[in-house]
Amino acid sequence: MCGIAGFSNPKEKYQKTSDVWMKILNTMNQVQKHRGPDDEGTYLDEGCGLAHVRLSIIDLKNGHQPMLRKKDQNECAVIFNGEIYNMVPLKQELERKGARFQTTSDTEVILVGYMRYGISFIEKLNGIFAIAIWDGALEKLYLIRDRLGVKPLFYCRRGDTLVFSSELKGLFQYPGIEPVIDREGLGEVFGLGPAKTYGKGVFRGVLEVLPGHFLEYGKEGLKDQAYWKLEAKQHEDTPEQTVEKTSWLIHDAVKLQMLSDIPICTFLSGGVDSSLVTSICAKELHKEGKQLNTFSFDFRNNHQYFQANAFQPSEDRPWVDRMVEYADTHHTYLECENTNLISNLYQAVEARDLPCMADVESSMLYFCSKVVKDNKVTLTGECADEIFGGYPWFHKKECFEADCFPWSMDMEPRKALLRDDILGKVDLEAYSKAAYQKTIDETPALDGEDPLEARRREISYLNLRWFMVTLLDRMDRTSMYSGLEARVPFADHRIVEYLYNVPWELKCFNGEAKGLLRAAGREDLPKEVLYRRKSPYPKTYDPNYERLLADELRQVMRQKEAPINQLIDLKKTERFLESPKDYGRPWYGQLMAGPQMIAYLLQINYWLEHYKIRLEI
Repeated sequence: MCGIAGFSNPKEKYQKTSDVWMKILNTMNQVQKHRGPDDEGTYLDEGCGLAHVRLSIIDLKNGHQPMLRKKDQNECAVIFNGEIYNMVPLKQELERKGARFQTTSDTEVILVGYMRYGISFIEKLNGIFAIAIWDGALEKLYLIRDRLGVKPLFYCRRGDTLVFSSELKGLFQYPGIEPVIDREGLGEVFGLGPAKTYGKGVFRGVLEVLPGHFLEYGKEGLKDQAYWKLEAKQHEDTPEQTVEKTSWLIHDAVKLQMLSDIPICTFLSGGVDSSLVTSICAKELHKEGKQLNTFSFDFRNNHQYFQANAFQPSEDRPWVDRMVEYADTHHTYLECENTNLISNLYQAVEARDLPCMADVESSMLYFCSKVVKDNKVTLTGECADEIFGGYPWFHKKECFEADCFPWSMDMEPRKALLRDDILGKVDLEAYSKAAYQKTIDETPALDGEDPLEARRREISYLNLRWFMVTLLDRMDRTSMYSGLEARVPFADHRIVEYLYNVPWELKCFNGEAKGLLRAAGREDLPKEVLYRRKSPYPKTYDPNYERLLADELRQVMRQKEAPINQLIDLKKTERFLESPKDYGRPWYGQLMAGPQMIAYLLQINYWLEHYKIRLEI
């Protein structure tokens, strides 16, 4: 994994004042250095500048970027963040057509493939990626993002200049681009956050390359084109064929994503998703006489305070123990204390460049900083719930009847603490409803489908476009902040394409939630783990954590210059801090209840302050 950034202007002659532009490229690199601590490089042509920081995973010696090749006496350059998992067969195909390679890196496969096939070559890629290709012969810049948005890629216009970066902070290194939040930005933060609208960058004027799209920028202007989209199709496989194909797809995705020149590890929660990934990886490594490293996460003394509820029915530790024994892994139990959790709330903002999932994100940031000391590549169980229908909102009657995001059905907690004048300027419910309706209108549908099945398809698509991307953003930023590459086998686009069209009765194979996934993994897991009830990523139940958060927010509120005071009503907020918190009624997803709302406000204040954000509302 890496970080990319750069700019292009077809009217510029950057090389005439190269010192100025190279300084900007180097600054863009430095603010993203955490994404690629092993190497860095820059490139400047007449109409384009590219910057790259590298985390070395494949071809450690020869994978330097930007990577260049000549085309019609002009240079073609590429910078790339991600991994191409099918690089080996693609390389073999190109070699059969006469291509010659100088490295063993997947970056060169992208470059050589582009030079032979043009931009259509990206349709052959299986991987997670954000790519920038500068074609000197055509004088065009291409910005490409993977199908499901695993890797980030933001951009904005500054006159005739297109500026891009893996992370938002990179854009702000370009002269004249400033962090401004207007009413639409507040709608994102308070109406949708910690999610955000796909294609938007929250800050005014900032956009992101849409998943499955590429941008083409040259003398003819900017073009945005889709190279992949999800399609609704009739499912024709029998139940037995569906289980068999699903099992094959999962196994193939995991094996492909084990591609690495350095040792890999997995995150292991003891749930069916991470356990299945772990089991497959462990078996493959055992064939080579190797043992898989695994890591699990929890909070110090959490067993003393744990409260089982509908969202989190059990602790993870006993299930982790069982899987470590079953898969024969070398396991490390990691724990986080309250002080780690709170201090990392602010680092999580720096990692995401936005307020985020509060302690759900800060704890992951902390854990990733520990994992990277032993391994630089990990495979995770993320995305299975969105694809296989594991969340409660796939099942609950009220979610089918609600005309809103099913993981954020109650807007009152979001509105309760804001000043009345802010609520008068930003209609949070209307903003959220418009974003929701846009996605519903875009949902790939099948003519004549049963209304209940059609609604489940809508909920599935909402999850893919919103909830899953929020978790993928969390995974990318928290891991890359410490230079750890996190891979997500369940987000293989072939799995997504297939499962989107599997009827609900087959997804709930044998009447079990995520029954199809369980049936597909029955040869890989012990029965008790295979049929464990879903329990999400853990959170702390320590009441001291809530008190520490409340005290910290009160300190912020007492500071007249604190930017959050421009937005929240101090009396309303104090009443909220004094009232008991209901852990059973999250305001986003399954985990973000009262304490996480306090943490979210602290993150917003830090974000406004740290990034020196100008509010224009």
